[in-house]
Amino acid sequence: MRHQTLILVLLIANMLMATRLTLTLSLSRSRSRSIRPLLKRTCSIFNPKHFNKSHPCPLWSSSFSFCIDSLHNSTSPSFTASSLSASSMATSAIESNPILEEFVFPPFDVVEPKHVRPGIRTLLNKLERDLEELERTVEPSWPKLVEPLEKIVDRLGVVWGMLNHLKAVKDNAELRSAIEDVQGEKVKFQLRLDQSKPIYNAFKAIKESPDWKTLSDARRRIVENQIKEAVLSGVSLEDDKREQFNKIEQELERLSQKFGENVLDATKKFEKLITDKKEIEGLPATALGLAAQTAVSKGHENATDENGPWVITLDAPSYIAVMQHARNRSLREEVYRAYITRASSGDLDNTVLIEQILKLRLEKAKLLNYNNYAEVSMATKMATVDKAEELLEKLHRASWDAAVQDLEDLKKFSKDQGALEADDLTHWDISFWSERLRESKYDINEEELRPFFSLPNVMNGLFDLAKTLFGVEVEPADGLAPVWDKDVKFFRVKDSSGSPVAYFYFDPYSRPSEKRSGAWMDEVVSRSRVLSPDGTSSRLPVAQMVCNQTPPVGSKPSLMTFREVETVFHEFGHALQHMLTKEDEGLVSGIRGVEWDAVELPSQFMENWCYHKETLMGIAKHYETGEALPEEVYLKLVAARTYRAGSQSLRQLKFATVDLELHTKYVPGGPESIYDVDRRVSEKTQVTPLLPEDRFLCSFSHIFAGGYAAGYYSYKWAEVLSADAFSAFEDAGLDDKKAVIETGRKFRETVLALGGGKPALEVFVQFRGREPTPDALLRHNGLIAAH
Repeated sequence: MRHQTLILVLLIANMLMATRLTLTLSLSRSRSRSIRPLLKRTCSIFNPKHFNKSHPCPLWSSSFSFCIDSLHNSTSPSFTASSLSASSMATSAIESNPILEEFVFPPFDVVEPKHVRPGIRTLLNKLERDLEELERTVEPSWPKLVEPLEKIVDRLGVVWGMLNHLKAVKDNAELRSAIEDVQGEKVKFQLRLDQSKPIYNAFKAIKESPDWKTLSDARRRIVENQIKEAVLSGVSLEDDKREQFNKIEQELERLSQKFGENVLDATKKFEKLITDKKEIEGLPATALGLAAQTAVSKGHENATDENGPWVITLDAPSYIAVMQHARNRSLREEVYRAYITRASSGDLDNTVLIEQILKLRLEKAKLLNYNNYAEVSMATKMATVDKAEELLEKLHRASWDAAVQDLEDLKKFSKDQGALEADDLTHWDISFWSERLRESKYDINEEELRPFFSLPNVMNGLFDLAKTLFGVEVEPADGLAPVWDKDVKFFRVKDSSGSPVAYFYFDPYSRPSEKRSGAWMDEVVSRSRVLSPDGTSSRLPVAQMVCNQTPPVGSKPSLMTFREVETVFHEFGHALQHMLTKEDEGLVSGIRGVEWDAVELPSQFMENWCYHKETLMGIAKHYETGEALPEEVYLKLVAARTYRAGSQSLRQLKFATVDLELHTKYVPGGPESIYDVDRRVSEKTQVTPLLPEDRFLCSFSHIFAGGYAAGYYSYKWAEVLSADAFSAFEDAGLDDKKAVIETGRKFRETVLALGGGKPALEVFVQFRGREPTPDALLRHNGLIAAH
């Protein structure tokens, strides 16, 4: 209770010092999807398992630092710590269990594995009674149906989301075990809620009532989404089929969780100790510092950057550095092979899990009268299977020749450099020689640029951009909310009047022993009128951004590659859509209710600003001297933007295509294995043939442990939207500050403000004045000529 008392004191002080704080004492905590993000989902309006999903970054080109497959299969919607009455749970249980106490922000700092089992079971018992009461008194009206339902979902989302988040950033065996023990009970309650006939019938009655046309767009969308989601959750199935459906859902949740755990464990398992400096020639100072720091953490107390020993891991900063810079080809090969075979052997083998997941997804689709799981996935998205395949094919045609030329360029360059492997370039050579050619062609060395991109400068520049475009100010609020690690920062977002509109956490650094790789954004609390503190204003949204950057080494701050800068901008784009929503209906505010294939629009949109001169030059300052990035380097970065664009595009198309193939045409247990499918797709989407032993599917967490099943195409679909949206700023004039501000405000009032309250296509048209086209994306990628 001491922590909660301290937080309340800080909160009251903040309310007196700043403008009135519209966060509620019962600030319902939220989240539940795994974007996941980067970023996860069939966005179920009331369903904590789909509600808010983290948005992991896509798997980018092998030649760039990509947001490796970090899916955090979290599940939690919005969080309301509404008071838990003494009649519903014992006072002693509340006092001894922080997850059952009232809190403003989640008590990330004090929750322990021992709290999970009793806390979740007590909470589920309470929510079961609340649901029974709702079903008994339900009427087809907003106050008697939607409001109590949102409160139930929100409560579960707070606690479950908090636990899953901790599992993603502070993983340990005890927490895993505790969550696993109660997961089945949580899923059982979720299914009970999803399949409630009284609630389903009440929503149908609202839609069929004479008042239907008088409802707001957001309320109509909530009703329509809920009816659709209830059907997809099995509400219309007969008893025996519903029982079968529920067993499938339970097992899918278990298998997905196990899949993610195996990937994390397999990633952590690989360690290569190096004592001879010749073996790691070419690695930049930042990578050597990280490898020495890792060695110290593994018991090599005397390890130094200069003399080692060094420990190489498969965590993103270490893996990418080796692939891009290690001159030792055999080291690159060893690390690459370890990476593409993660979780594919022994106790951590995900092969059987994939088969089971695909089999159960197909069975689920058949029970719901769909031909395949992709059709189930598309039921809540902008695209159809045909439209998704059509886009992928169009982009494939535009990318293939360019990708073939990319490889030819590498072969010629490596030959000119006297490389022994020039006639036999393979997977572990591509990234290395791509970086050397980039350095030669554009005179850009990403590692040498790190000193110009210190994390504090980058974040300040990002916040300045948000102020210019959207009229909001971001300020530190450390100490206001408990955090899960000493390096986590907490921020307040204020509007032009100085009033708080949102809050967010930022967890920037890699912690391979306990934190999943990749980058993602997640919802902690959504904006909500129903869950407001005073019944009139709305509860304010809270987000969390998680990255895996190189941590500070010695006295140096975290120095970022340009790709890491793009990643931070990407995740902040997700956070902005969550935080700057003006939608007060909590079930479609922020990222809730936004179609999955549109949810990457704001994140990918923000990446474009990394190439905007004023923005980039504002953040690119040498961390020691304050020297600005030379203009010629900026021009080279812009020129290098389209470098290997064909290869990058093809890589994403490969992932998207194999995902759709597995969820449309693949027959589990049939003559073709999952690896046969991967190989067949790769023949059409990879210029360099797949290695026979490639088992990347075993670590493809986006589709097997996240929300991107039959949805990985969403990255490309949303890229079309985001590039077209940014072209509105280009049309207005990027050098015209007034025009940029006006266009930014329009973007805020549409894409960021409307959330899921309107269909994504309508929101886009409202901003752009027309439907999207892929022309801007192809132009930005250099795959068609600029006009």
